[in-house]
Amino acid sequence: MFQKILYNFDIALEAIQRNKLRSFLTSLGIIFGVSSVIAMLAIGNGAQQEVLTQMQLLGTNNVIVQPVVEQRQGTVGDGEQQQQSQKFSPGLTMEDLTSIRKLIPEVEKLSPEIVYETNFIREARMRTGKLVGVNTDYFDISNFNIVEGNNFSEIQINQADPVCVIGYDVKTRFFAGEDPIGEKIKVGHLWLTVVGVLEKKEVSTENIENLGIRNFNLDIYAPVTTVLLRFRNRAVVTSNDLQQNGSSTVVMGGGMMIFSSGSSSSGDAGDGNYNQLDRLIVKVSDTKFSGTIAEILSRMLKRRHNNVVDFEIIVPEQLLQQEQQTKRIFNIVLSTIASISLIVGGIGIMNIMLASVVERFREIGVRMAVGAQKKDIELQFLTEALTISITGGFLGIVLGLAFSYVIEATADIATIVTPISIFISFGVAVLIGVVFGYYPAKRAAMHDPVHALRHE
Repeated sequence: MFQKILYNFDIALEAIQRNKLRSFLTSLGIIFGVSSVIAMLAIGNGAQQEVLTQMQLLGTNNVIVQPVVEQRQGTVGDGEQQQQSQKFSPGLTMEDLTSIRKLIPEVEKLSPEIVYETNFIREARMRTGKLVGVNTDYFDISNFNIVEGNNFSEIQINQADPVCVIGYDVKTRFFAGEDPIGEKIKVGHLWLTVVGVLEKKEVSTENIENLGIRNFNLDIYAPVTTVLLRFRNRAVVTSNDLQQNGSSTVVMGGGMMIFSSGSSSSGDAGDGNYNQLDRLIVKVSDTKFSGTIAEILSRMLKRRHNNVVDFEIIVPEQLLQQEQQTKRIFNIVLSTIASISLIVGGIGIMNIMLASVVERFREIGVRMAVGAQKKDIELQFLTEALTISITGGFLGIVLGLAFSYVIEATADIATIVTPISIFISFGVAVLIGVVFGYYPAKRAAMHDPVHALRHE
């Protein structure tokens, strides 16, 4: 049997060599079909990996609570009535964090986040950046590694010590060529002692824009208690706030103070942000609890905020599932469109093989006259169709790899070629050769050898 296959393979190669151009044009459909499938799957895999990378930045086990500054609307005349009926909320505070930690058992870690835009100064070098108030859980929740020094200690947090952990780019810009541990850097009006340096976090500009995240490498992290005590606590209204707002009337309610008139040059007061925290990040023990915990958080915070929904809850795991479903549909659509080329290529193989059968009636008759069986004739033409499709498949793989590289280099789209995509596309190409080559082979074997010998 193996000898028969080799013999028919030699005949197929001879037939292809006699009609090189026709055979090449026949295989074009297979070549472009395979290359298209590989390139489209590579784009889909790249997009999938990009989504996973984005979700890792947010943390798939995390539930994020963010404050929402309520926007008011209405007519000018009913302002006083709205003020009287308005329910006031204390906003997102450290007390919310304490309640979550006590009441929800499936919370593994929990960290606040307070962000202030300020200036970093050291040795005549200055740049703007963000000071971020966090606790000891924050770096584990956010998948940050401290490569130099240590995390904050409980004593440093309890005593609100002026210490900080700096991002990798802060080290390279302010502590180039020296060990930053134990050195000081001025953040706003306060000198902070560096106790740790974070590992460089690769964050693309696209991720920063799409996810609304910061460039973590340029941030300086301090204990949340230090930020609240030594910088600013938005939950506390000071005499300086009164002077900045130029207000003579203050309305008390719900544990907060609202200025009834005046304007502010302060970013926090001016935009109505009375929330003590900018974010609460909750890490759950298992992703299967994310949705349930998000619902519990929503109900609990609503009660604590006097039935005012001035917060939003983001569940990255749910976002990931939605994105994955979208990308999966996207991949199926792209692969289906690309597979049309393979079907067209198979039709081309069938047409050429039918024409080849007509041209080689005498050859078929001679072979059958000297003892060839119908199965031998079928195997001959089926082998020829398979040879064309296999050759086209190999060329398609090379072209698909080239397409993927060109797309990534020119269009700035991530592409990932996997062995399974190559195997699937090549396997479909071989199957196309068998399916569309079988009918011409069957038709060739059905000819009467007498009529075939008399055919001119």
